[in-house]
Amino acid sequence: MNEDADGDRAAATARLPEFGSGPAADVRRWMDRRWSRLSDWPLAGLLAAKAQGTGTSVSVVLPALNEQQTVGEIVAGIRTRLMEEAPLVDEIVVIDSGSTDRTAEVAAAAGARVVHRDEILPSLPAVAGKGEVLWRSLFVTSGDVVCFVDADLRRFDAALVRGILGPLLTDPSVQLVKAAYDRPLLDAGTVLPGGGGRVTELVARPLLNLHWPQLAGIVQPLAGEYAARRSLLERLPFPCGYGVELGLLVDSLNMAGLDALAQVDVGTRYHRHQADQALGRMSSEIWQTALLRLERSGRWVGGEPVHTGFTQFHRQDGGFRSRTYEITATERPPANTVAQYLRRMVSNHT
Repeated sequence: MNEDADGDRAAATARLPEFGSGPAADVRRWMDRRWSRLSDWPLAGLLAAKAQGTGTSVSVVLPALNEQQTVGEIVAGIRTRLMEEAPLVDEIVVIDSGSTDRTAEVAAAAGARVVHRDEILPSLPAVAGKGEVLWRSLFVTSGDVVCFVDADLRRFDAALVRGILGPLLTDPSVQLVKAAYDRPLLDAGTVLPGGGGRVTELVARPLLNLHWPQLAGIVQPLAGEYAARRSLLERLPFPCGYGVELGLLVDSLNMAGLDALAQVDVGTRYHRHQADQALGRMSSEIWQTALLRLERSGRWVGGEPVHTGFTQFHRQDGGFRSRTYEITATERPPANTVAQYLRRMVSNHT
C-alpha cells in the first residue's frame, strides 16, 4: 500500500464525530449506532463472517464511460486484494456505457468481466445516465450484496470496498451502506482540502435537511461508493441519471427505515472533478429527483409540470451565447417487476 493509502487509513481510524448542538436526537442516536470506521472491519473478521453466515456472495460493479486512465488500477486492486489474496468478493463487473477510449479493454485486462450497457436487455433502448447503468447491472450480476464503485477514482485502495461491505456481512439488519470520506479538490497539482463535493453541499444536503431530516447524518449522500443487499435494490426504482444516489437513499429510508442504513468512514477519496456548468445540469436532475419523491409521498403537489429545459450561458465573440438542455429525471421501475429479471433470478436458484 502506498503512503497516500496509509494516510487515508489513518484518517479513517480517527474518532467518531462530535455532534455538538445538532443534529436532531434521533439522528445522533442513529450515528452512534450505525457509524463505523475502516479499522472496525479487518479483513480476517469479514472473511470469517462470510464463511459462518449464509454464504453471502458479493458483486462489485463499476459503471464506466471513458475511464481508461483509472479503471484498470481499481479493478486490479479489488481482484488482487479481495479475490485472489482473500475471497471476499465473488465477481467484478464493469458496465461500459459507450466508451470511445480503451476502457473496456483495460478493464478486461485487469481482470473484470466487461459488459456493454446495450447488451443488457437489448430489446429495451437505453437512455444516457449513470443510474441506467446501475439498474441494468442488476440483470447481469448474481451477488446477494452489490457494491457500486465509481470508475474514475484516483489513488484507489481496495480497503474502501472492504469497509463498506463490513456492516452488511456482519449484521443482517443492515440493508445499505454509504462510504463517508473527505473529498479534496485537485486543482493543477494543488490539493484543496474539502474543496470537492460542491453539488453535495449546495444541493443535496439542503434538500435532505429540509425534506428528509432523518438523513442529515449522511456525510456523502451522493457518494458513488456504496453497497446494498440485492433484496433491497431490486425493489427500488432507479433514476436513470445523476439523481440515482439521492433517489436510492431516500427510497431506502422510506422502504427499510433509518436503522437499516449505515455509513463507514473510509478516509479520503480522490476523483476527477467536473466543470461548474456540468455540475449545474447535474443539480437540476437531482432537484427533479427530489421533487418526484415529494410528490409521490403527497408532500408536494405540483401545479404545472416541472419545466425540464435548463438554460446556461457562456461568453463568445464578446457577448453571451445561450444553450438550453433538456433534463428529465427519467426512472426505471424496480427490477423485480421486470419479467427478464425474475426469470434470471429463478434460473440462478435452480
